[in-house]
Amino acid sequence: MDLDIKRVLKARPDAPQDSKLVPLTTSWGDALDCEMVLPEYPRPQFERATWQSLNGWWDYAIYDAADARHEWEAATAPEEWDGKILVPFSPEAHLSGVGRQLLPTQLLWYRRVFELDGPLDDKCLLLHFEAVDYACALYVNGSQITTHVGGYLPVDADITSVARHGENVIELCVFDPSEQGTQLRGKQRIVRGNMWYTAQSGIWQSVWLEVIDAVHVVSLSLQPDVDAGTLDVEAQLSDPGHELTVELLDDLGEPVARSSARAAETSLAVRLAVPAPHLWNVDDPYLYGIHVTYATDEVRSYCAFRTVGIERDADGVARFCLNHRPLFLRGVLDQGYWPEGLMTAPSDEALVADIESMREAGFNMLRKHIKLESERWYWHCDRLGMLVFQDMVSGGGIPEEWASVNIPTLFRRSWSSGKDTTPRAWQRYGADDEAYRTEWLQTAHAAIARLTHHPCVVTWVVFNESWGQFSSKQMTEELRAQDSSRPFVATSGWYDQGAGDYYAVHNYFRSMRVYKDPHARRQAAGAARAFIIDEFGGLTCPVEGHVSVPDITYGYDAFDDINAWRDALRALLAEMDALEEQGLAGFVYTQVSDVEEETNGILTYDRRVNKLG
Repeated sequence: MDLDIKRVLKARPDAPQDSKLVPLTTSWGDALDCEMVLPEYPRPQFERATWQSLNGWWDYAIYDAADARHEWEAATAPEEWDGKILVPFSPEAHLSGVGRQLLPTQLLWYRRVFELDGPLDDKCLLLHFEAVDYACALYVNGSQITTHVGGYLPVDADITSVARHGENVIELCVFDPSEQGTQLRGKQRIVRGNMWYTAQSGIWQSVWLEVIDAVHVVSLSLQPDVDAGTLDVEAQLSDPGHELTVELLDDLGEPVARSSARAAETSLAVRLAVPAPHLWNVDDPYLYGIHVTYATDEVRSYCAFRTVGIERDADGVARFCLNHRPLFLRGVLDQGYWPEGLMTAPSDEALVADIESMREAGFNMLRKHIKLESERWYWHCDRLGMLVFQDMVSGGGIPEEWASVNIPTLFRRSWSSGKDTTPRAWQRYGADDEAYRTEWLQTAHAAIARLTHHPCVVTWVVFNESWGQFSSKQMTEELRAQDSSRPFVATSGWYDQGAGDYYAVHNYFRSMRVYKDPHARRQAAGAARAFIIDEFGGLTCPVEGHVSVPDITYGYDAFDDINAWRDALRALLAEMDALEEQGLAGFVYTQVSDVEEETNGILTYDRRVNKLG
């Protein structure tokens, strides 16, 4: 039996602990300037010159509600406020200055005043929240502007009609049920422990204002075609009747292509000829700049020319290919958590440091796990040449432990069996709430639309370890209809239905080997799925003075001596590299950094120690 029972028993999660976390900070958190919190432009792929960050100190209040789940949409703002909160850090995060857990029976309110210097003649005023967890109602000067549900996608509002010269007041009401709901929430739990992390709530990404021309570009769709040597740009416009001009710029800012046309409608497509484009790859992440003008509106963006897909190599083995050349994927699981900010990084430099440290360690891919990251993180991966496997965010009810964990751990045959199309299966996997299934699909579509122009994103991961899994084959094909330019992992871990472009398994307790695709006979003629080990390793090594829970560690193989840990990790990675010749297309090691009780990171949670030296 190819199963290490002793390792399974050692790694079995204990009941969630209520032990208090030891406060940790990163060097970036220590250096945080509260007057300049995350001051960078939040959306590098759609940038204008005139904007104002609203990050910083806001008023906040948390109070009990008789029925928070139904009151948040029409609640009345409090007359008194509890104090100040540093946005965009959640109240549960140390950097917020609050240190309070929002409960499902409570509402969280924010208040911020901003000044408008003059009238908005021929202008529009847009208010952006990059992410608010989970449901929120937005008010400006006492008028409700919009409501939003979903903790991982932006909230954008045109507040021109209610804005006034002088003082303006923004108020935001937030409700977050955490694990007491079935909404998408990733690894957050109020009672944290082992693989579950401290729940956060409220504003957790940048807030900003943008003054734009009344006649403006609403959005851009960019479709670079390597084989055709073209760039198709489709612009959504506020008003027709003006000329749209698109320039493609090289890395020195010099024009290499230009196209223009007059818009007869509010949607206009132009094509630029780009013969022999400079291709983007991990060693040469070449980005073209894009300059768009419409009437007096100007937008800056960027794009890259590259292809990704699963193709057979010279020996007929299915491989991940970048620009039609096989590339062995050496990945790391990236949770995107920070000790003082939870899901919010303390600075832009902190995001860059994580990416660069993994590149320096020899990895070329990050699997962003059960989280949608800030746009700037993807921008940094684009410019640094770090590939990204992007997970869809998980949610739903609590899966049955026997079905979702025990069976696939003990019985490898289950990895490619077990249906996910019946109500009974949905119940076992925590997907029996129709509202959850609807939200999941809507969010997945929105995530693809938001991230589709990032060349770093090379694979979409649909479901992870049966968590909230339902109809994975159908869901994969629905998402593929939206984006056919990238391969898909339909099920990462187990309960594979033969869908997607990879046979992706998780292997923490067995010897490392290449498994044949159990659904190969069902594949269309000439098609093949690449085999990847999408999670493995998880070797734990707590570093004294750099752990959140000194008396508890969670992972899959424990080491007290860092040198022994290094030897074991390097040997394991070498073993994985050797499997490339046997047909392995890539792997994802667990993980980038420690997170709370998990001490299986290459970096400590505070990012002050790289355990690899």
